[in-house]
Amino acid sequence: MAKCDLPSDPDSVLSPIVGRANRGYVGHMKPSPPAADTPLAACLPRSPELMNREDTALLVVDAQQKLLSLVQNRERVVWNIRRLLDAARALGVPFAATDQNPSRLGPMPEELQQRVGPAPAKMDFSAAACGDIFNTWAAQCRSRVAICGIESHVCILQTALDLVAAGFQVYVVADAVSARSVVDHETALRRLESAGVILMTTEMTMFEWCRTAEAAEFKVISALAKESPPSGS
Repeated sequence: MAKCDLPSDPDSVLSPIVGRANRGYVGHMKPSPPAADTPLAACLPRSPELMNREDTALLVVDAQQKLLSLVQNRERVVWNIRRLLDAARALGVPFAATDQNPSRLGPMPEELQQRVGPAPAKMDFSAAACGDIFNTWAAQCRSRVAICGIESHVCILQTALDLVAAGFQVYVVADAVSARSVVDHETALRRLESAGVILMTTEMTMFEWCRTAEAAEFKVISALAKESPPSGS
């Protein structure tokens, strides 16, 4: 990945462990507490666990109609993917999508396709096969990737683990992924989390990107969060 200007102040209270499966903090704590008359900073540093619109990208993996017709909670999954795309567009978070064997599995639903445009085709289950996407993001210092799509235990899992191995911090949006069986979906999420992938929800992701109610885009994000889910989902 490209070398990016990340915080590296040894006196920071918190600093991230980068490129390791076991996430955590290195505690560069002061040897003694500040004196009582020493003023504290106006606000604490932002946690390295959190996504930012400036360092994150969104990947939609294989959300194609024929696959969607087979998975659990498909209406809610499509709704959440669409909300993620709308939030990403509003906040300037770059996004991309992939299609698995589209000659057999068909395109994405129209409401997604019209938002993402053409998607590269692949035969590998992992979207890491579409290397141009990730090379572009790495060159832009987009070190975090949020993933949504299907299926949780196949293309989502293999993509996420490949991106972790490539040095990205990976977030899987749990309510925007699915599989045909509940046990495959739940086991995939457990395995991903054990490998250092951070599990998110759609609303967590949108508000993390937005960061503050003072953001110009907050009203858009708030409206997306207030949308009613599809009936029966």
